[in-house]
Amino acid sequence: MEVRGLRKDYGASTVVAGVDLDIRQGEIFALLGPNGAGKTTTVEILEGHRRRTGGDVRVLGEDPGRAGGAWRARIGIVLQSASDSAELTVAESLRHFARYYPDPRDPEEVVRLVGLEEKRNARVQTLSGGQRRRLDVALGIIGRPELLFLDEPTTGFDPEVRRKFWTLIELLAAEGTTILLTTHYLDEAEALADRVAVLAGGRVVAEGTPATLGGRANAEATVRWTDARGAHERRTPRPTSLVNELSAGGGELGGLTVTRPSLEDTYLDLIGERR
Repeated sequence: MEVRGLRKDYGASTVVAGVDLDIRQGEIFALLGPNGAGKTTTVEILEGHRRRTGGDVRVLGEDPGRAGGAWRARIGIVLQSASDSAELTVAESLRHFARYYPDPRDPEEVVRLVGLEEKRNARVQTLSGGQRRRLDVALGIIGRPELLFLDEPTTGFDPEVRRKFWTLIELLAAEGTTILLTTHYLDEAEALADRVAVLAGGRVVAEGTPATLGGRANAEATVRWTDARGAHERRTPRPTSLVNELSAGGGELGGLTVTRPSLEDTYLDLIGERR
């Protein structure tokens, strides 16, 4: 996927102001940003659901604003809220949507992948919110997409189900599926994403791996320890040198910890909301 100078205006208001992105095949790419940053608009343009004002966009080699049905069969989309087939069962819904694709996954396999085996014969209207969300994910992957858009996919999931979902995403990526993920869960982005981009004010303000985003890998570390004189804390860009210096005299360093800014710390700094 290649995006150059993507822009979207609504009258005098600019929502996306010159976004550049490169997403490689088989990559899990997380798009982060506060509400109103332009994430949803950007993703909708990439999905072919919204027209852009300017810029060049190529998704799976085509302009999504002009692509046809064959291109759409190559992508999967999991919206924040989707499944509407209330009267169908889970299995019926998957079998129905599988018919729209030239090479779908086996519906029974998909039921198992999203953990809905016990609900396969339950009507959609009887599912809990988390179970409906899993069905949304199932419908998004039934067509064996080359590119999968996941918009806040684990909203409503309990911690155990979230972890199982992460395993599914890693499996899809291992099979070669490219995944564009939007999420407000920073631990999810850190666990899953190969690379991350942060949008703020309609622009990309930082891009990189979760470990290096915004200079995180080179940020000052906080070293805490206790000795005979009490508790101490020091910030330094070279924590190893400091620890070696402190331990050189042979004294005991109790409770020694070395911490760098978390992804959440870095993210909040980037969007200007650190408290």
